[in-house]
Amino acid sequence: MKFDLHVHTNISSCSQLTLDSILCEAQNKGLHGVCITDHDTMAIREHVGEGIQENGLCVIFGMEYTTSEGDFLLFGPFEKLDTGLSAPELLRYVHSVDGVAVSAHPFRFNRPTQEHLIDQGLCFIVESINGRNHRHENDSVADWKHRFDIKEVGGSDAHSLEELGRVTTNFNNTITNRADFIQALKSGTYHPEPNQSCHLF
Repeated sequence: MKFDLHVHTNISSCSQLTLDSILCEAQNKGLHGVCITDHDTMAIREHVGEGIQENGLCVIFGMEYTTSEGDFLLFGPFEKLDTGLSAPELLRYVHSVDGVAVSAHPFRFNRPTQEHLIDQGLCFIVESINGRNHRHENDSVADWKHRFDIKEVGGSDAHSLEELGRVTTNFNNTITNRADFIQALKSGTYHPEPNQSCHLF
């Protein structure tokens, strides 16, 4: 199954992408699923039901959580998660409730993921291809691949319909709900893949 793991709706103040356009156009872009990862909120749950939609698209709720030591895509029971946690506090909490954290755009100039979090095993999944990154920011993940036992995903980081599906993660598993999705991320049977029309800077 092909998922875009990193999508912002206009619930995030930085995004112009509407929920309706995602639901209508995601499959036309070759997607089987979309993860809604608005900044520091899972308010999308107030606007759509999670899981398989009438048209067959799988919608998963997550969030992009901001810390001073990097940003993280979170998947799990985080609807009421407080903001302002430090990265170590956040990642330990995610583990304690059997959720999953993904290091988002870890080498982006603004708030890169601090290496000690990876070295200590607090986060083991890395967004190695981000559709809004410069090429060198994505390429920098190669050093971690050689030194740490990490798993790789990709996401568009879409803020517009044009960006949706620009980068995907392809799963071997069948995913119909959040529990399936978390289990699939933990299993490691997936790989990131840029769309053929994706041109990174």
